[in-house]
Order: sequence, then structure tokens, then C-alpha cells
Amino acid sequence: MKLLIIGGSDAGISAALRARELNPDADVTMVVADRFPNFSICGLPFFLSGEVSDWRTLAHRTREQIEAGGIGLLLEHRAEGIDPERKRVMVSDKTGKTRELGYDRLVIGTGAESVRPEIDGLDLPGVFFLRWMDDSFAFQRHLEEEKPKSVVIVGGGYIGMEMADAMTVRGLDVTVIEYGTSVLTTVDPPLGELLRAELLRHGVRVHTGVAVTAIEPVDGGLQVRDGGTLAVKGDMVLVAAGGAPNTELARKAGIDTGIRDAIRVNRLMETSLPDVYAAGDCVETWHRLLRDYTYLPLGTTAHKQGRVA
Repeated sequence: MKLLIIGGSDAGISAALRARELNPDADVTMVVADRFPNFSICGLPFFLSGEVSDWRTLAHRTREQIEAGGIGLLLEHRAEGIDPERKRVMVSDKTGKTRELGYDRLVIGTGAESVRPEIDGLDLPGVFFLRWMDDSFAFQRHLEEEKPKSVVIVGGGYIGMEMADAMTVRGLDVTVIEYGTSVLTTVDPPLGELLRAELLRHGVRVHTGVAVTAIEPVDGGLQVRDGGTLAVKGDMVLVAAGGAPNTELARKAGIDTGIRDAIRVNRLMETSLPDVYAAGDCVETWHRLLRDYTYLPLGTTAHKQGRVA
């Protein structure tokens, strides 16, 4: 049985490992867009803070360990298209060379991508996003080469909060700007206020209820402003406005999507196409308390979904 998995993060690796447990004879291949399979992306802020000194320790398993488990790896290969009729996936390597891979069953674990809000200046030098390993390397290079003393973080969600802590540990002056009425809006507002108080106790400035409209170069640094009077200066800016499911590949193949364009799956992680499954930050998640589907991009959720798939 040929199992092809697109994506090598939590959902992809858990699907691959479980498939090998269930069927040691299965031919399992994992297509990974970068060169970092099975890395703890959630640990990136701790690498950037200096608390994790070697980024290699963020790997749950080395490439050699994964391959020794009978899982084939195609690193730095990107899935370009799915042909569900012929059960083929077109992939390209970093040189642009393409090839087709066949499958009996396919698992899509393409994850999410950073939201790029409607803000002028997102492509300026010194403005960063943080989702994948290469993002963290770019951020780290800027810290080491430019030696910034301050950072403005746009977004008060998980990444924003973790990076506020990380940059405080690193000794930078930190300002957080959040669109919602409190930081970490995934929790109840009273808890969000406790978090805000803790940020303030550690010297982090917090602005809530602010819609950032532009990032501008000014005096050798950057200025973040809203449509009114707020203007906050920093040496660098991190935009952490959340994630959106990366589902272009699935949608082009005719797979149904739902909430926020996440892939629609049933409780068995089956998509609308036969023999095609999906898991992780690219899919809708069944919420056992709400008894309904929602969008919940979390590593722990992705791991369980990959195993179910």
C-alpha cells in the first residue's frame, strides 16, 4: 500500500508513524517543503530567546531516525498539484524540476500560513513573520547583525505572547499592539487582563483595541501606527496576526473547504475525495465541547488528527 503524505510537521509525521505501526509493509513517503521534518515549531520563541541554544534540538527526530523507521523523505519538495482520478501528485524540487508520485492513499498536512493583514509596509526590511524554521533564522540573523534594542509586536495571540516573553528575556524593549480588547483573545477576558498585568509587570507596553494600518521607516527604525494618533517606534517589527489554513493545493484538486477555507473532513479525517485524508492546521476540527466544527490550529490537535487519519 502506497501512502503519500504532504507535509512533515505534527500531522504528517504522526500519520506516517501510525501507518508504519499498523502496517509495517506500507510504502510511506512524506513530501516536505523545507528541510526540517518533525521540528517543534512551537519551540521557535525559545530558540530566539536564547533559552534553546541550538536550533537542532527542536527536532523531535532526526532525518536518519525517521528514515530508519521505514518512512521515505522528500525534503525541499513542494506539492504542486493533485490528480485524484489518476492518484498522482505533481511535486517540484528546489531547482524547479518536477516529477509525479503515485499513491493508494493520500494525507494532506499542508498546515497554515501567516496572515498578512491589510497593513502598508509589510515587506519593509526589519519586518518579520514567524511560522517556519526559515522565518526564525531570518529573525535570528537580524537580532545578531543589527542588534536591535526594541521590537513592536503586532498581535497578542499565542505567537505574540510567546515572542513578547522571548524578547524580554533577550533584553529588548517590547511593545505589543492587539486589535482585540485584551491580549490572548482565545481565553476569557478576565484571564486576558491577568496576562496583560503580567506583561506590564515585566516592562512590556500593551495597546489593545488598536487596528494597525501602516508600518513606516523612520529615524533608522520603524514606526507602527493606526489610523488615529497612535505611533509606536521600534528597531524591528514582528507581525503575528494569526494563521490561515494553507489549502490552495486541496482546493485546486476539488476538495471541499469550510470554515475559513479550511479543508472539510469527517470524524475519520476523510476529505470529499475518495482515499484522500487531511489533518492539522489546514483542516476543520471537531470540537467535543461545542459538538460542532471549528478552526483550531494547534500542534497537539494536529498530532492527534494525523494519527486518526
